[in-house]
Amino acid sequence: MSRASKNLPSDHDPRTIVITGASSGVGAAAARILHQRRPQDSLVLVGRNPEKTQAVAEEVGAAFHVANYESLGQVRRLAEELSQYPQIDALGNNAGGMFDGPFTTADGFERTWQINVVAPFLLTSLLRDTLRASDATVVQTASLANVLYSAFDPGDPNTFEKFTAERAYGNAKLGDILLTRYLDSHGLTSVAFHPGVLNTGFGQNSTSRTSKLYSTTAAKHFLGKADKGGENLAYFLSGTPGIHFNSGEYYNNKRKPGLQRPIAKKLSVARRVFDDLGRQLNVEW
Repeated sequence: MSRASKNLPSDHDPRTIVITGASSGVGAAAARILHQRRPQDSLVLVGRNPEKTQAVAEEVGAAFHVANYESLGQVRRLAEELSQYPQIDALGNNAGGMFDGPFTTADGFERTWQINVVAPFLLTSLLRDTLRASDATVVQTASLANVLYSAFDPGDPNTFEKFTAERAYGNAKLGDILLTRYLDSHGLTSVAFHPGVLNTGFGQNSTSRTSKLYSTTAAKHFLGKADKGGENLAYFLSGTPGIHFNSGEYYNNKRKPGLQRPIAKKLSVARRVFDDLGRQLNVEW
């Protein structure tokens, strides 16, 4: 048994845990760790690539669903499928990435913002009743990029203006922290975390300088493995609020309070962004 899995909360109550972005990287690593340490749990994996998602699901004995977050129609279908489960005790909003742009999706959002923020907000909103009934925890995979790259404008969360792949990604990860505060303000246990600087291929869809740097052989030698981020995702998914973390907060990869921009701490900004987004998506909190 790995050291990572030994450090997980170890209560024996079986849980149903949904992990998005689970076909590779941090999501797949978390699924493997949970399967090893908490075999009593029922895992439900979501990924964009059918073959890869199925392969990981079969490896850990999980159910799986396929959805491409570039289409909100697919997110709505996914929510319908997931709502069929009797309970969902934890939802890991882990899918995301860095992309070139600006690129406007068919739904009218900039791609980076849609995949990292809009889609998980929509999924969580559509599963609201199921999550509340289960007293669930919602976990956002955020990033230190919220400090390193962001220049967040509540009037342009999509980053259509002054777009760079890094800025859009940083703004999206700051958006995930704001989403955490927003969900907590509506009585849903929620937490965000930085998985670490990892070799996961998160920027493989971008030609940005940061993505190119991460892809070099030298950089890969120093980057952490996906297992480290998976350990933290698994920890928060299986943890208990008030004991292992505080709802509404953002943690670094050491599970300590994470560095964040002052604007990320403002509930008023979170409400502005997500109340407006809720109106656009026709969902309410």
